[in-house]
Amino acid sequence: MMFKMMMCKEATHLMSKQLDIPLTFQEKLSLKLHLAMCGACTQCNQQFHLLHETGKHYERLIEQGAGTLPGGGGNNN
Repeated sequence: MMFKMMMCKEATHLMSKQLDIPLTFQEKLSLKLHLAMCGACTQCNQQFHLLHETGKHYERLIEQGAGTLPGGGGNNN
């Protein structure tokens, strides 16, 4: 089996995908190898995780009735 280094575009696709569904073993391995060699994608991956966690936290606040959008844009009907 020949290993082909993935490009950043494919890596960012996998970073996003892993937040929604589990990656295959091959996808995980390829992404991990790419992240080990690409500082820009490592930073991008950290930002994806931060945004995802922030979104989940805010969603929980809304479900609990405690959240409104900044600036009064919340839908509190």
